[in-house]
Amino acid sequence: MANELDELSGYVNAEGRDVNVIEKQLPVKIGAGSVVFEVMLWVCGILPGLIFLLMKVNAANYFRKLQQKIQADASQIDNYLEQRVQILQNVAPLVAKAIDLDKDVMKSVAAFRGGRLPEAERNEVSQRIDASFARLFPQIEAYPELKAHSAIADAMRQNSYLQKEITAARSLYNDTVNQWNSDIFAWPTKMIVAARAGYTSRIPFAASAETKQRARETFF
Repeated sequence: MANELDELSGYVNAEGRDVNVIEKQLPVKIGAGSVVFEVMLWVCGILPGLIFLLMKVNAANYFRKLQQKIQADASQIDNYLEQRVQILQNVAPLVAKAIDLDKDVMKSVAAFRGGRLPEAERNEVSQRIDASFARLFPQIEAYPELKAHSAIADAMRQNSYLQKEITAARSLYNDTVNQWNSDIFAWPTKMIVAARAGYTSRIPFAASAETKQRARETFF
């Protein structure tokens, strides 16, 4: 039998293929078959019906716990983003004292001084923070005396560390979201519970178009 996927002679897209996260939540729906299934359990006896009822209670509790974990994972991303904002607020004034810092950078710093980051705008806030650092650090690199400044050097190290932690936190968040998206469609128990609760699939982290474009640029 020939290989279904032959990497030697199969079709190859020479232009490559980019992928994107689809911004769409899929509702969980059940049909008449699920209703018949539940009715048949009770017809077969009280015990099967009671057992399945207990299974549905456990599934409902499971989904509540999983939602709390998703919230905790998302909050962890916010914590790291907030730390990056603090670094930006600490470093920008030091750099501004030494050079004529880009006014847009200072505007960004001022915009982040409002307090808690808006959870609903996590991707947008992250993008704005990245853009601020992208304008700030090249200017630091151009002035050796700034790079030698202990506070600035320490902030650059912390920023690099936090970027790695944010990536790890996003991966953890995506894993939990993937678990949710898989479980809500697990028939019969979880899918029936999810459908009657009105649950939908969740959207994983998505990088902005600007970030994707910058990733294709030459860095060295």
